[in-house]
Amino acid sequence: MLQKLNFKPGFNKMVTESGAESQWVDGDNVRFRYGLPEKIGGWNQLTAASLTLPGAARAQHTWTSIVGEKYAAIGTSQGLFLYYGNDFYDISPLDTAITGFTFTSTNNSATVTVNKTSHGLTAGKYFTFTSVSLPGGGATGYATADFTEGAYEVVTASTNSFTITMASVESGTGMTAAGAATVNPYVEVGPTFQTAGYGWGTDTWSTSTWGTERTTSDVILDPGNWSLDNFGEVLVATIAGGKTFTWNAGASGARAIRASTTTTNFQTTNNPTSSRLTQVSDRDRHLFHFGTETTIGDTSTVDPMFIRFSNQEDLNTYTPTAVNTAGSFRLDKGNKIVGAVSGKDYTLVLTDSSAYVIQFVGPPFTFSVKQVGTNCGLIGQHALSYSDGIVFWMSGEGGFFAYDGTVKSLPCLVEDFVFNTDGDNLGINFNASDIIYAEHNTLYSEVNWFYPKSGSEQIDRVVTYNYAEQVWTTGSLARTSYIDTGVFDVPYATEYNKTATPVFSDIQGITNRFGASTYYAHEVGTDQVNSSGTTAIAAFIKSGDFDITSSKSALGQATGMVNYRGDGEFFMSVKRFIPDFKVLTGNSKITLLLNNYPNNTASSSPLGPFTITSSTDKIDTRARGRLVALKIENDSTGETWRYGTLRLDAQPDGRR
Repeated sequence: MLQKLNFKPGFNKMVTESGAESQWVDGDNVRFRYGLPEKIGGWNQLTAASLTLPGAARAQHTWTSIVGEKYAAIGTSQGLFLYYGNDFYDISPLDTAITGFTFTSTNNSATVTVNKTSHGLTAGKYFTFTSVSLPGGGATGYATADFTEGAYEVVTASTNSFTITMASVESGTGMTAAGAATVNPYVEVGPTFQTAGYGWGTDTWSTSTWGTERTTSDVILDPGNWSLDNFGEVLVATIAGGKTFTWNAGASGARAIRASTTTTNFQTTNNPTSSRLTQVSDRDRHLFHFGTETTIGDTSTVDPMFIRFSNQEDLNTYTPTAVNTAGSFRLDKGNKIVGAVSGKDYTLVLTDSSAYVIQFVGPPFTFSVKQVGTNCGLIGQHALSYSDGIVFWMSGEGGFFAYDGTVKSLPCLVEDFVFNTDGDNLGINFNASDIIYAEHNTLYSEVNWFYPKSGSEQIDRVVTYNYAEQVWTTGSLARTSYIDTGVFDVPYATEYNKTATPVFSDIQGITNRFGASTYYAHEVGTDQVNSSGTTAIAAFIKSGDFDITSSKSALGQATGMVNYRGDGEFFMSVKRFIPDFKVLTGNSKITLLLNNYPNNTASSSPLGPFTITSSTDKIDTRARGRLVALKIENDSTGETWRYGTLRLDAQPDGRR
């Protein structure tokens, strides 16, 4: 007889597959809506000419200017960039200028050597030229504009010179240590990956022989990271462990101007010079520096638990007086401040062990500080997200938490899969925890945490919580940054390719030394669309094992699977099934996975997998097993689906 197969929404990875009757246990690129599993939406590459960014994107922020211009700021391991009008703009801040360079070039070669004794630049460094003068008399076919329009990457470097690649070859006789120029290096962001520190000074004294790189180390070097926020229409950008810069969207010719500490009317020259992160308190408009200097300008005084805030409506005043609201204080529970996020009328600050709420109360105290949670520390700077009145985060102590006025631990049926690194699971790489990125997708009431599995230096997994239906899923979607809808109609996200060469013409001679980040609009169509073409998004979902009983089961009655909650005593003979899809575009495949014992490897039923179309009424089959599981999947372009309730025709078929 036909019997409906009903499964609880969400994944359960806390039990064995044979113990997860009437539940889903695995899947990829799927979500739940109204209790039903479906394939996630597709994504399309953004930007004209399919541009990509240099380095790994580590932060995103979107906002709108006073005149309605929509911006996304993207901080990568190599610099700071804008997305506007389907194009990228380089607004990376520049470091202290270095004068006294000359040029050497050779006829019919695009390689130019830039000369200066002990210049200090290394291969891969980005920079711009200013104050360029070139020799006359036909020595060079280059013009000043060839050097001053855009930036360059150092291709090779020695102590007293480095090489660059020009857009065209030398058409003159060539230069020999001629001309003059000033070099303006990009401000250093930090390593592309979070790695152990093996260099000099990164471990205990006398760990190895003098001048020898460490072979092991318990020192973790943080990745190049950013905190991004807006002060009105002004972007506030802080390099983790470095300075704070601003960029004014309202300035004349703004997109041709770089972020700096000297932005007109929005200077940050008096800001701390080393902070873990910054955050603008939205309603009262103070700029907070977290994990910063106790003495401004002295990086040796950095205290990872110290907080400093500016005067109200003033990004550059930090010295408290009787007539301003600037100030500072120190948190006491934890070793370091890890992250912070602004809520409706508060800022939630998370250390590696505790949670604090900061609220504006006005003079004379300016802010109240209240500890609201313990044993709930944040795992990484961007592993938290606020939306719809709730902050969600991943804890470095294991588990997930939420704050909606009180701190709550979230029940999670995939927790072991995410955090347990024993056995074959390969859960999270705790040594790369600071690259974890969390963000809402409010279109589907989801929070995504993108993280690297154990042994990986790159993000390659995602765990998702549907807070409307209170269910969890996992997958392989790898996004190094993600931003929710609001400014833009759909989420925008970045994908990193370690070996790709950036498609970014503003930096001349750019190489694949640091990889490249592709920018996508998500929840668009059914496939992945980028410069390489259209690729299918393979999605699947798999149930736990179910077996059959010769009589109706009380446990099965409660779950809607009356005859399929047996004890494994009887084999099951399946004759046919009737598929049911709420949505089916293109084809889908259904597989019945058969097994006789829980620890054996399941095999597909005879005649399967079965291709299902919108016109498929029923599937006849001959399948026999003590344990049966259901798998639904697709692997071709143009396909999407939402599963309904499959009906199975099965009966007991003996004990042997």
